[in-house]
Amino acid sequence: MGLTSTASRVLLGAVEAVPPLTPDGDEARRWAEEELSDPAYDVAEPTPVDRIARAIGDFIASLLNPDISGAWGSTFALVATIVVIAVIVTAFLVWGMPRATRRAAARTPLLFGEGEQRSAAELRAAAAERARAGDWDQAIVLRFRALARGCLERGVVDPPPGATVHAFARAAAGVFPALAPRLEQAATVFDDVRYLRRPGTAELYRLVTSLDDALVAARPAVREMATA
Repeated sequence: MGLTSTASRVLLGAVEAVPPLTPDGDEARRWAEEELSDPAYDVAEPTPVDRIARAIGDFIASLLNPDISGAWGSTFALVATIVVIAVIVTAFLVWGMPRATRRAAARTPLLFGEGEQRSAAELRAAAAERARAGDWDQAIVLRFRALARGCLERGVVDPPPGATVHAFARAAAGVFPALAPRLEQAATVFDDVRYLRRPGTAELYRLVTSLDDALVAARPAVREMATA
């Protein structure tokens, strides 16, 4: 019994000499500071680049989150709108207007199905030049175009892009009824020369020229613009 009692006292003393396994608050803080001061944690800590990448990823994920509601839903809509507008403006500044828009802006006015930007005066001058050269076909075509452009510039007849010369002649006849037969005759001359390839002559050129001069001098019978 004496030996057993002695052994028990020795074992109890050894256990009491071991420090407690559960530290108090100050001891735990000291242990944590010592642990985190290990250089291994410096290597594992994210760099500023990692933090920025993570922030961007979180932002994109929040934009794609379909469960946004309430105040965050309004914020998301505002941010998404700003982002879309910024992208569109940047695209315009970098690449310019879309090609289709540029083509529409550069589209030339049509006269009897063909692009024509010249004024009536310019067309008359071009017709006179071709007449002096004996090119009656072009002279007739140009002078009839000048006739039509002159009516458009005066605001009495507005031939749409697809209007034929005869449709224009009928519309102009409604504004200048006294010249109706001559308008129809000049339209036939234009068709013969331009589309049927019949040769033009000086006489036919004078017919169109005299009609153009008569239209310039005539007063329209109605104020409203006639549409071909």
